[in-house]
Amino acid sequence: MFSRRLFMASTGAALWVPTARAQSSAYHFTLGVASGCPRPNSVVLWTRLAPKPLQGGGMPAGLTQVRYRLCSDAAMRRTVQDGYVPTSDAKGHAVHVLAQGLEPGREYWYQFYFGQDESPVGRTRTADPKAKTSNMAVATCQHWETGYFAAYRDLAEWAPDCVVHVGDYIYEGGMNSLGKTTQEIRGRILNMEIVRQHDGPEIVSLWDYRNRYGLYKSDPHLQAAHAASPWIVAMDDHEIDNNWAADIPQDPDKQTPDEFTVRKRAALQAYWEHMPLEMPPTMNGLQMYGAFRFGPMHVNLLDTRQFRSDQACDPEVFPGDDRCDDAFGPERTMTGPQQEAWLMEQLRTSDAKHNVLASQTWFGPVQYTTEGRSRYNMDQWDGYPAQRQRIIDALVAHDVSNPVVVSGDWHSAVAMKVHQNPDDMRTPVVAHNFAATSISSNCPWAADMYDSRDANPHMMYLDGDQRGYLRCSADQNDFTAVFRTVANPWDANSQVGTDQEIRTGDS
Repeated sequence: MFSRRLFMASTGAALWVPTARAQSSAYHFTLGVASGCPRPNSVVLWTRLAPKPLQGGGMPAGLTQVRYRLCSDAAMRRTVQDGYVPTSDAKGHAVHVLAQGLEPGREYWYQFYFGQDESPVGRTRTADPKAKTSNMAVATCQHWETGYFAAYRDLAEWAPDCVVHVGDYIYEGGMNSLGKTTQEIRGRILNMEIVRQHDGPEIVSLWDYRNRYGLYKSDPHLQAAHAASPWIVAMDDHEIDNNWAADIPQDPDKQTPDEFTVRKRAALQAYWEHMPLEMPPTMNGLQMYGAFRFGPMHVNLLDTRQFRSDQACDPEVFPGDDRCDDAFGPERTMTGPQQEAWLMEQLRTSDAKHNVLASQTWFGPVQYTTEGRSRYNMDQWDGYPAQRQRIIDALVAHDVSNPVVVSGDWHSAVAMKVHQNPDDMRTPVVAHNFAATSISSNCPWAADMYDSRDANPHMMYLDGDQRGYLRCSADQNDFTAVFRTVANPWDANSQVGTDQEIRTGDS
């Protein structure tokens, strides 16, 4: 039998009769819905058929069809587009719909149908380059085990024009024991808790990665955030392997080049299967970087993993290492030459009031002062100072309007000024860097950052103790960063509030 909602949705179109294969007692839209890559006239709609999300998805092999509808009203009565989308086990029964011919800067609602199942209804919004104001959220680092995703409930209620996820959507590590632990780190007590567990050991295969995404996407607050706004996404390291760089894993002594190549391809495939991206991966990788325009904000989403040079010096020294000579090589890159050329052209030609670089890692410098020495994190832009300087020089040479970098990675919130010479605070300020704290991941190195505050006078705000996300709003005058924090990361229904608000015009 059709449900009444599904029957009404089918009126006005060819009668849709579900096949025998489609009829199942298990619900197929367990992972919710999402939208992404918002353009003025298009948006990507996503879902995945997964009646058994922790068992590879649970769909039989072969081709099947999923119906979608895009409407101009939340009640789903005024259909703008509808149709059928093929999917199969070759792509984990993921569904990607590029809905085109839409109007700029307006809301749409969408839903998927399979057999007698209806997906949740999602809200999306096309970009509007001419809007006077815009807002976006920045999210990162959501370790399943170390906390709940209450921040996403708050984000969903805000329903921004766009969510920018800058990486560590999943964590690749294995299962930890439930319970509370306490560590003393340089005189500071760090309380931690494993509130829920991963679904097995460290993941390496396509089956593993699919199941790990199935686990993470089962979270109701994460599903709500995806259903509330369109997302633009780029992975950092934990979607594949900690601190990987291009074709090099964190531990090449434990993974051969061929083993890591197979692992990386599996991870990129699973990432695409679970994200509202425009294009699937190829043998050359996955297209993640791109430009988006939201009124006064021109957002350049970077990909700082697939094409970067290997980390210099010793990237495994926490929280940072001495800068060795290799770190200063002009050929060293976070983005690869092709993406750098693209970024330079975006900066040169932009007429936006605010120009945003969304980078996985911190762009501004951070000195960690230990034993009377200054050390730097080699995995962040501090480990690639020559390319960072080229970008800063371009900001100055092209008189780029109000440059802002938003980033994640470091499980800490920060607001800092970026100087023309990042290591010389006497030079002019040319940009601001706002980093979101983690959605749920712990920050054991917070003590190192607090101990080094005096060595980093360009920092206006720093918090490594709280979890949350970043709200960004822009108009013709100001770019405002609002740091939202969770009262209790171990409570799925925790309250969320504002810890700090900073306007670029005031700093």
